[in-house]
Amino acid sequence: MRKYDYRAVIFDLDGVLTDTAHYHYLAWKKLAESVGASFDEAFNEQLKGVDRMGSLNLILAASGKDFSDADKLALADQKNLHYQSLIAQLSPADLLPGAAESLQQIRAAGLKTALASVSKNARAVIERLGIAGEFDVVVDAAKIKNSKPDPEIFLTAAAGLGLTADECFGIEDSIAGIRAIKSANMFALGIGSPVVLTGADVVIAGLHQFSLQDYLR
Repeated sequence: MRKYDYRAVIFDLDGVLTDTAHYHYLAWKKLAESVGASFDEAFNEQLKGVDRMGSLNLILAASGKDFSDADKLALADQKNLHYQSLIAQLSPADLLPGAAESLQQIRAAGLKTALASVSKNARAVIERLGIAGEFDVVVDAAKIKNSKPDPEIFLTAAAGLGLTADECFGIEDSIAGIRAIKSANMFALGIGSPVVLTGADVVIAGLHQFSLQDYLR
């Protein structure tokens, strides 16, 4: 495993720090049913790491129907409003095991932190989780043109921290996210299954297994 004098850690949000993925699933499923598209957990896997309009286009393509740009914007807003209603009750209790402790480890070691999430609700989510103050930089879908697996979001986060890509490493739970990190020429720590996240440099089950010293020279 490559060890380095890293100066920052860049986190994905959903599936890494908290599990709002189920809320996304419920919101997308409701929308898919409204347009006559079949939607299940397997289909939902295709949406991980993909931005809102990209996810919507995949669902609409599965419906076999044509939609105008205005229709698409209205449907995207509809999904987002449903999702926002679902996450309204989030609290620090919804942090995944090890998330708070990992952020504290990194801050205590003097490293910087950034959030790289394609969710436009990322800021609202981390505020409800009580960890907004733990990040030096937050990059969400509103700040980038290209979604994961394009490396733009991670490169933007590094630039926002005033660092080069190789001074940072990224933490992701999706295949698209891992590809984005590697395309940015960063070390990639995967959260999940090594069978799925084959492109990651290291894979752990969750942040409860995270130790910063494992990655520092």
